[in-house]
Amino acid sequence: MFYTSTRNNNVKVTASKAITDGISPDGGLYIPESIPQLSADEIKALCGVDYKERAKKVLGLYLTDFSKEELAYCVEGAYKDGKFASEFVAPVVKLRDNVSILELFKGPTCAFKDMALQILPYLLTVSAKKNLDNKEIVILVATSGDTGKAALEGFKDVEGTKILVFYPNDGVSPMQKLQMTTQEGENVGVCAVYGNFDDCQTGVKNIFTNAEILERFKKNNLVFSSANSINWGRLAPQIVYYVSAYCDMVNNGSVKFGDKINVVVPTGNFGNILAAYFAKEMGLPINKLICASNANNVLTDFIETGVYDRNRSFFTTVSPSMDILISSNLERLLYILCGRNSDTINDWFGKLKADGKYTVSDDVKAQVKDLFFAGCCDDVKTAETISATFKNYGYLADTHTSVALNVCDAYIEKTGDETPVIVASTASPFKFSKAVLGAVEENAKDYEDEFSTVDALEKIAALKAPEQLSALKGKAVRFTDVTSKENMADVVFKMLGI
Repeated sequence: MFYTSTRNNNVKVTASKAITDGISPDGGLYIPESIPQLSADEIKALCGVDYKERAKKVLGLYLTDFSKEELAYCVEGAYKDGKFASEFVAPVVKLRDNVSILELFKGPTCAFKDMALQILPYLLTVSAKKNLDNKEIVILVATSGDTGKAALEGFKDVEGTKILVFYPNDGVSPMQKLQMTTQEGENVGVCAVYGNFDDCQTGVKNIFTNAEILERFKKNNLVFSSANSINWGRLAPQIVYYVSAYCDMVNNGSVKFGDKINVVVPTGNFGNILAAYFAKEMGLPINKLICASNANNVLTDFIETGVYDRNRSFFTTVSPSMDILISSNLERLLYILCGRNSDTINDWFGKLKADGKYTVSDDVKAQVKDLFFAGCCDDVKTAETISATFKNYGYLADTHTSVALNVCDAYIEKTGDETPVIVASTASPFKFSKAVLGAVEENAKDYEDEFSTVDALEKIAALKAPEQLSALKGKAVRFTDVTSKENMADVVFKMLGI
């Protein structure tokens, strides 16, 4: 299995090289030259094994230059007993008839990013041994809230690496900010940016492809890599949990083996739902991919019209991990749908950079409409959905999951489709305690202290907050720097001392 670049069809690298690089030197995203297949018999066999064995099977199809022993080392280390607060790693919970929830927040940082970022350090260190000559790897991360902490935790004190995280200063929840600014580890750095997530993401991509910066790194025996979902090593592990969810739905009787399911994903950067698309193309019985957006509904508009236009108002919402107007991973999907034509991708994304918008061909637009349904949900509807879900089913959903539940209901009402549904739940509600408490308690008190809010939410929901969040109370803040988006490279140099 070799990988090419969405911006240059002549690129051909191994999986380990794609993971080591993070992004192609031409600015494109690495993508497998073909999508491997899972037969019905293979999927049925996976129903009888645990999450780790499912991961070895799926990842083994993509990471073909990893030996079985290397892959086992990565998987066993990432998902070993005790790391996740569920023996199933990503458990499936039945909400109501035909609607189940895939809980992806049982990891160390209580967000779905743990599913990939617990294994990425293993994948990257194994890959580095194959491709780098004792160079130190610098992981650069732009985060809208959850990726940053999950990456920091995953790479904390990993030998031969340093990790630097940028987040929007006013664009994350108080709990997300605390998780990052109190991070332990000798090889970690965190800095806020005046701006939004798109500013952070663009800044990181610019650093990655700046020849002068790359030369400076070379002189200091350093190389860049990424823990964002632009890195294939981040995206591939996400495919696993959709395969696993189907197996678990078969096992608990939510679906008959071979019957199709719909998948609902709250997403801003498109990576999480793109992983579900890959699972579908591998042979997993998926009917419709339902893309749920918040008020920053650029993806909803694109899927409905074929026009991607980021020239619009940016909203800071109660679901901040989706506050994104430039969805990086959409590029991988469009590359496949346009016949893997890198010239077409360069044209469209050149227009996005120059004009802030592009329009896909009628053929690609039709394919997108066939694969996806899109809907969006503002903060008012998000709160209403949190309240209704808790009142009617006793299930406390976070702000992002509630966006997905709202769009799920809108899809069912509009289409009458009774296909069993799996909804990706991306974070613990206690990471967004103020918004969730305000939704489930009428006239909820506005606490200045984040942990008083958590305490109040615990009482009304009769749930215990995850220990790793409660333990942040009183923890010393290590990182307080804020920079402009123009000076992000200088921050990198300062953090590295070069």
